[in-house]
Amino acid sequence: MSIQVNRLGDPAVGAFVTAVNSHDRAAFEALLAPGATMSDDGTDRDITDWTEREVFSSNGHMDIESESDGGRTLLVSYRNDTWGEMRTKWRFTVDDAGRITRFETGQA
Repeated sequence: MSIQVNRLGDPAVGAFVTAVNSHDRAAFEALLAPGATMSDDGTDRDITDWTEREVFSSNGHMDIESESDGGRTLLVSYRNDTWGEMRTKWRFTVDDAGRITRFETGQA
């Protein structure tokens, strides 16, 4: 059973999941702090290129299985049109202004 987004412990992470699931690029970009970084399976990636390929053009969707670290670490059933469905872990760093400065994802 998945956790509803509005029940996640960190509002910035909840907004991130909402933006991904609704394919709202503007909302997604507004959540990121200037200079935000990300990694996929331990390799740093360009956020713009990666999210275009893995989220926006491939209909990415996150179903939250569990959360920890105050809502900043998620276990997710992630699916997109390219790779299908996979179990992934997401970790977020959020600044004092509530903007995401880094996220890391990879297979769980």
